[in-house]
Amino acid sequence: MSRSVPAPTAGDTDWFEHDRFGLFIHWGLYSLAARHEWVQHNERIPSAEYRKYFDHFDPDLYDPDRWAAAAVDAGMKYFVITTKHHEGFCLWDSAHTDFKAPNTPCGRDLLRPMCEAFRARGLRTGFYHSLIDWHHDQYVIDPYIGPYRDAPDRALRNRGRDQNRYADYLHAQVRELLTDYGQVDLLWFDYSFPNRTEAGEPGKGRSDWRSEELVAMIRELAPGVILDDRLDLPGSGDVTTPEQWQPRAWPRVDGRPVVWEACQTFSGSWGYHREESSWRSVENLVMTLIDCVSKGGNLLLNVGPTGRGEFDVRALERLAGIGRWMHHHDRAIYGCTQAPDGIRTPTDCRLTWHPQRRRLYVHILNWPYKKLYIDGLPHERVHYAQLLHDASEVGLQAISHEQQAAMGCDAEQVATAITLPQRKPDVLYPVVELF
Repeated sequence: MSRSVPAPTAGDTDWFEHDRFGLFIHWGLYSLAARHEWVQHNERIPSAEYRKYFDHFDPDLYDPDRWAAAAVDAGMKYFVITTKHHEGFCLWDSAHTDFKAPNTPCGRDLLRPMCEAFRARGLRTGFYHSLIDWHHDQYVIDPYIGPYRDAPDRALRNRGRDQNRYADYLHAQVRELLTDYGQVDLLWFDYSFPNRTEAGEPGKGRSDWRSEELVAMIRELAPGVILDDRLDLPGSGDVTTPEQWQPRAWPRVDGRPVVWEACQTFSGSWGYHREESSWRSVENLVMTLIDCVSKGGNLLLNVGPTGRGEFDVRALERLAGIGRWMHHHDRAIYGCTQAPDGIRTPTDCRLTWHPQRRRLYVHILNWPYKKLYIDGLPHERVHYAQLLHDASEVGLQAISHEQQAAMGCDAEQVATAITLPQRKPDVLYPVVELF
């Protein structure tokens, strides 16, 4: 059976395409504001006023081992932490700025113990690093993003600023992260906006970050690291990153499927948001993970820790719920991808395929009555079938061309029927494993 295979990448994406499920962590000074990680932009908070969050940042309950345990229990295999978000605040003890965690009441580097805790539990390490910086005094203020974007004195504030000097700072910090914090498996840059010109000025892109030079340095320091696609440098990204939406099919570039990862939140905010009420259910989140893998992709699911350094109860409840499903069904996720060409997905289902084990997984989102038909799968190709959560056998039946025609289906299409118990098993989404 033929199947889709993504184009080769410069970074080592083999582990990434196997692991499929990661934890995104957005944590910074905005956790104290507790009303969105873009609060400084949204409310046009001047730097002097925003300073109060720096002066009171003291996550006294921070225990990265508990974070790592929650991720592992949910079935996650890698994590990506915001070393610096758009506000410019750094979680680590950078030699290139004073705007960092060790200079707050917390008084310590928060990144190093996090890396150690997650690596100790077998998770791979990813760093999110903002290209944008609303704090740095050399970052040129544009009319699109940041607290001073439409300030009357924006031109005055920009006097003496040199974007090239900011790029020096950006490169120096990336070098620091790649040389002082052990093996980094993934670099997640965010983000470029070169096509924003509605205010008569260009947005920021590859020339502002000196992306080509930055990528060359990264490849020299960490040849296997995975790069995202947000540096505005075509061909430099190893992974495509749809944000807060699900592709209808496997994303393609130049007609070929690519390595991809959906990054999504539990709610409408990436950072901790005390009043956010649009939290997604465990059912929806598990279905999203299944859907990603069924289209050859990954899911990077975000948590925004509190100002005291904890995952709040809403996040923990959902991680635990995902973990309960993954406990019985993770082999339909890890190492899996889109089903081979020609096998048609049954109604209200998703298919995942493990090419090495040659097993097809039927994720049933809406329990049918007794029979489940898989068109395009000859009966003789299937040796055995079982429900995955308890390894209980289910029946198999070949469907003749005459039976297909009688059911109003394509009489030329071979099919296999799976006989299911009438009562849905007591799991969120049952999975049939076909050998």
